[in-house]
Amino acid sequence: MREFWVSSGHHLTRRTEKGELAVTEGLLQAYLARPELVPPEEACLAERRLHAALLAEPGRPVAPDELAALADPDARQNWEVMLRFRDRLVAAGSVEAAYRQLVHQRAGHLPALFLDQLVHLILRNALDGCDDPYVLRAAELMFRPQRASFHDGTLLLADDEIVEAREQAVGRSPLLAMLGREPVAELDVMNRDNAWTYWSRSDAFTMVLNLGSDPAGREAVARAIEAWVGHVLQVAVQVEPVAAIEDREWRWFVGLDAEGTRIGNALWSGSTLSEDERMRVLALFRLFFRDPEDAEAAVRGYPVYLILAMAPDRRVRMKPQNLVAGLPVRAGRRASAGENP
Repeated sequence: MREFWVSSGHHLTRRTEKGELAVTEGLLQAYLARPELVPPEEACLAERRLHAALLAEPGRPVAPDELAALADPDARQNWEVMLRFRDRLVAAGSVEAAYRQLVHQRAGHLPALFLDQLVHLILRNALDGCDDPYVLRAAELMFRPQRASFHDGTLLLADDEIVEAREQAVGRSPLLAMLGREPVAELDVMNRDNAWTYWSRSDAFTMVLNLGSDPAGREAVARAIEAWVGHVLQVAVQVEPVAAIEDREWRWFVGLDAEGTRIGNALWSGSTLSEDERMRVLALFRLFFRDPEDAEAAVRGYPVYLILAMAPDRRVRMKPQNLVAGLPVRAGRRASAGENP
């Protein structure tokens, strides 16, 4: 079996009897070792001691006076958030269960970075054994913000962080700036000839997904969504790309991102989209429950439409939590997946 996404930390955990990921001491230590949590050079001695103590014993209780001793109020608040997050993970029993709880309890105080890291880890578990690089690259949309561009008339999605780094490099180089090429033009667009190289650079996030002229790109997004829903909600679904919403009486939709939700709400209310809004819609999908009994009665036998769009700045930040909280899954099925009915 080929390895991928080592940076997710999946090798630091183990599977439970249900196939989910147990929260281990090694996983907590990996969180504490992330750059966002390592005390900076200017950190006070109390923060350094706290960090060192947690690295040695990541599950240890932290007394209020230990946090109060931190000189920087922002650092104190950051550690309070981190410790609440740690305690949620441990109490939930699995990474997946913790994620479901966070989504349904609308944990808006939690930094998006933490949710992205959980999605990365959960998808690594859900896609274990996947041998299709297209599906793995498409799944990156769920935990890595993307930047959309239109190169030679084709819609491309590249990792936003990678594009931003390339843009900064261009800004420092008068020669590159003079050439005037978009950073995405310097990256490899995944195709059937180079897809095999994904295995050696899956943690670099440097391959571009063709969501326009290559049908394999949208099919891969559909397969990634199927894997996500099937694993997190334990509900089997079939997802297929579509060119348009043709049903006159469509009954349900899920925006795959904030802009997709906004556009979907506008369509739902009967509004007409402007040309600019139409251009922001990047992909549409139709989802069916393989067992109609898994769906709420009002939508049983009908498709659920999924809308993926980009923001005005061409950034695409997919929100897989919308699928967890927004799909019309029958209450009894949610309960069986660890949700409150």
